[in-house]
Amino acid sequence: MARLAPQIYRLIIMDSITLEVQPRNKDLKAKDLRRDNLIPVEFYGRGVENQSFQVDYQTFRRLYRKAGNNTIISLKSAGEDEINALVHKVDYHPVTDLITHVEFINVRKGEAITTTVELAFEGVAPAVKELGGTFNAHMNEVEIKCLPKDLIHGITVNIESLVDFHTYIRVKGLSVPAGIELLADPEDVVAAVSPPREEEPEEAPAEEAATATSEVDAEKKEEAAE
Repeated sequence: MARLAPQIYRLIIMDSITLEVQPRNKDLKAKDLRRDNLIPVEFYGRGVENQSFQVDYQTFRRLYRKAGNNTIISLKSAGEDEINALVHKVDYHPVTDLITHVEFINVRKGEAITTTVELAFEGVAPAVKELGGTFNAHMNEVEIKCLPKDLIHGITVNIESLVDFHTYIRVKGLSVPAGIELLADPEDVVAAVSPPREEEPEEAPAEEAATATSEVDAEKKEEAAE
């Protein structure tokens, strides 16, 4: 029976991030905004009115690269209260791959949110280093549910617990702080090490096989002639 070895985890916690936005200029079409290096933004969610913003392209690109979809972002517009939100959707141009549109969803204080956090693997598995196996990450992220104040950006998983080919890291073994619920199946395998593949014997070249067959046929014909 596979055994679950002791594991070490640490949480990746992001600092709060603020994004400067401006009210959307309704006189300009989306393509005009993009031509001025601005991205049209829509904000919506339960209990709030939809709002349209625009944001500097490079500012958002750098922030999104750092924050991703699972970090609460405070949208700050001049003269308005800051809005806590999560990136819900990012659209890209099919040819240039440039960001063309962004949607934020409202985050309400005291109301649980559901999102995914990344699993970052670190260390060296003994089953790889000493037994020649291959490390396999069966999951690269895990879905969680928590209050906004408890949101984490990710979990780093130390794989040094994978000592042989019968040891697994499962969802039920992930250590998360109080207030965070893992939504994946507890028995799902997060990571494991597979044994090295046995080398298959080399096949004789086609020409050698053909020559051998010809020699056998020749011998049979000689015997028949005799």
